[in-house]
Amino acid sequence: MPQNLKIRCRNNGQEISIPFGTSLRELYDVCGLEMEYGPMCALVNNKVQGMNYRFYNAKDVDFQDISTTHGMRTYTLTLFLVLAKAVEDLYPSGQLIIGAPVSRGYFCELRIGREVTGEDAESIQRRMLEIVQEDIKIHRVQCPIEEAIALFRSKGMESKAKLLEGQRNLYTYYYRLGDTVDYFYSCLLTRTSQLHLFKVEKFFEGLLLRIPSRNNAGKLEVMVPQEKMHNVIQEYRRWQDILGVRTAGEFNEAVKNGYASQLINVSEALQEKKLNDIVDDIVERGTKLVLLAGPSSSGKTTTSKRLAILLMASGMRPHIISTDDYFVNRVDTPKDADGNYDFECIGAVDTALFNKQMNELLAGEEVDLPRYDFKLGERVYENRRIRIGKGDIIILEGNHALNPLLSEQVPEEKKFRIFISPLTTIALDDHNSIPTKDIRLLRRLIRDYQYRGYSALETIRRMPSVSAGEEKWIFPFQELADAIFNSALLYELAVIKDQVTPILEQIGEREPEYAEASRLRKFLRYFRSVPADQVPPTSLLREFAGGSSFKY
Repeated sequence: MPQNLKIRCRNNGQEISIPFGTSLRELYDVCGLEMEYGPMCALVNNKVQGMNYRFYNAKDVDFQDISTTHGMRTYTLTLFLVLAKAVEDLYPSGQLIIGAPVSRGYFCELRIGREVTGEDAESIQRRMLEIVQEDIKIHRVQCPIEEAIALFRSKGMESKAKLLEGQRNLYTYYYRLGDTVDYFYSCLLTRTSQLHLFKVEKFFEGLLLRIPSRNNAGKLEVMVPQEKMHNVIQEYRRWQDILGVRTAGEFNEAVKNGYASQLINVSEALQEKKLNDIVDDIVERGTKLVLLAGPSSSGKTTTSKRLAILLMASGMRPHIISTDDYFVNRVDTPKDADGNYDFECIGAVDTALFNKQMNELLAGEEVDLPRYDFKLGERVYENRRIRIGKGDIIILEGNHALNPLLSEQVPEEKKFRIFISPLTTIALDDHNSIPTKDIRLLRRLIRDYQYRGYSALETIRRMPSVSAGEEKWIFPFQELADAIFNSALLYELAVIKDQVTPILEQIGEREPEYAEASRLRKFLRYFRSVPADQVPPTSLLREFAGGSSFKY
């Protein structure tokens, strides 16, 4: 008979002996841990596994509750499955498309042949609650991949069938909840009763699925009005529908049929058109100061350079400056709760100097612009003198560009605010969208490795701190923008996958970040590769992938 296995539990530092074939759920029950809403999943040798996972060898285990990134993802994907079942039960011929995060929830498009109403939202909410109260078991079914493809196609779930058709695996899995089947690229909970909180509301032309807060799982995330953001996302979705490439399966099919170059050219043309529209608005308003902000790896630098070219083509003389040059000296930088310099906060910027110099320029005076020397940790002056004439315009790019405190003394009629981020891109299928954070992280991984000397481990390890700064200092001001620029490119994952995969593979199994690296590698495998040499040298993607005609 098999001997007991030794399992190391990182949550309490204990080594536990368990019988061969014990599940994660059974292990949790004997570990003596107390998680208010229970474990959502676990890291087993630093790889995310569902609670139905069974042990046949000695392993390290770290249980993940809903406050963790992996735990919240597991909870949210399970909500998606229950939502899909509720829609299937109520609207058998309807189509549910789960989109990008917006307003601290997930926008869901419900195609039922008529306008979605508040009564529809209430009906779906009630049905989801019934499914949760019924405590239905969620089965993870493994089967030959052609069997799963046939199953999804028989149910009219073409986006999932096409997604799996592009895979080279012999076997795959899917989830079954009663008569509902679905596919998700990460693990789910094991029973519907583990979903303790959610809400479905009418939201613009569709629905908003609201989820618990990671900081307080007993309450829903506070809804944040993001009408401008929603409108941009929906505009992009409509364009994808017209092009007929909305999901990874459709994209792979187009590439297989020789349309990769066309997809690249159309994507680039769409971005150029949007930038031209923004420039026309800037010129028409008589703007003198363009404020461009967005989270890390949004493409701010390239976008500012492309804006400058388009402004020159419109008869303007642009001057690009960065908020970084207005950093206070390092010794004067505020510190965070841990006593470290907080370079992300607005207090790290000399807003008084910025307002003073901008108003002097607007008054026609000559100004000596500073440059921040990061090695010295000090602001220096190098005779960078400029004067703003009738045809001159300033482009300021940086994290704090939209923060009202930065330019509070500059007249409003002189300013034009732009928020930039890869807001949405291609989805894996109708129920698996790709978060904007993942796109930005993949871009940053390549840039940090190639141009800044940082390993993938260091980049992923820093992301929680970067994200916290963005949530506090960038995203609260995005709806103040006069224009929102979606910097996502339909084809970019197919281009960068061959660059970023070897970088991610450098993270070993012993590192906690291995779980994130493994997840990113997995969803990159859903895309057919497209050669980078087909990407134009002026593309925003070149800022990260290399080969840009711009100097950085």
